[in-house]
Amino acid sequence: MTIIKPEEHTGLADLPEPDEKAGVVDLLERSGSVVVPIGIALYALLYLGIQQVYGIFNISPEQAGIDQATMFGRLVGTLILLIIGGALVAGIIVAAVWLLDKATLGHLFRLAQAVRVRPWAAAIAGALWCGASYWGFLGYLGLGEGISLVGVVITAVVIGALAFLVPFRLLRRRPTGRAGMKIVVAAFTGIGLGFALMGQMESDALAVAEKGRPASMLLSMVGFQDQWVVLNDRESGKVLRGGVEVLLLGEREGAYALYDCAHRETFRISIDATVLRKVTLEPERPAGYSCLKQKD
Repeated sequence: MTIIKPEEHTGLADLPEPDEKAGVVDLLERSGSVVVPIGIALYALLYLGIQQVYGIFNISPEQAGIDQATMFGRLVGTLILLIIGGALVAGIIVAAVWLLDKATLGHLFRLAQAVRVRPWAAAIAGALWCGASYWGFLGYLGLGEGISLVGVVITAVVIGALAFLVPFRLLRRRPTGRAGMKIVVAAFTGIGLGFALMGQMESDALAVAEKGRPASMLLSMVGFQDQWVVLNDRESGKVLRGGVEVLLLGEREGAYALYDCAHRETFRISIDATVLRKVTLEPERPAGYSCLKQKD
């Protein structure tokens, strides 16, 4: 007597196992629920950061000829660079945790699993993480200067306990709530990192505006153009503004947008009436350089 297996009878013997498909979809869902909120938060705050950077020079990005399409391309490129750098850091952390788990004979993994299955423990971990993400916002407001690491930890604990602990505990009751908690934690991670980057961008832009220092790597990543020129009048050939180097911020509607660091002044001048001389991109400055010396 020949026994026919159910899968042979229905013609499903050659189909791939559903577990493999489910594993791929589950991986995409899990990674997307973390990467997408972080990316959206970073994009929004970097966008605001660029607005603040050009605001230091008393203009908007649009007045420097940077439209929305250009800004979108610059920010996407910045996110790609951050992903490349973040992947390296994440890989090193994963390798270090794996080695630590092997060194502790698997106790680290069991501890992580124990925290995950206990609602209060998972809620405490998420609350502390979201509380710590507020440090980027507090630093952006200038409230974190001169505070020690102990102060940072205390601030994170207080904010996390007051704002996130009970809501996260309630979210742990159902699978949808646990997924929502993961999205919230990822979003606050991106917000904290975004505010930290915003603060650094403004600090670097102030160094350019006040001292004429070279633009930092972060400003270069978001597309800020560190280009200095000397102006000549096209008709008479006369050197303008005493021959000092000025920062070329951009151009729009037939006029250059320029910043005179020596006089702390932003001005516009007609393209047709002006010749750019000694164009220098990302100039090398000696130690202790200050554009105020050009005025003297």
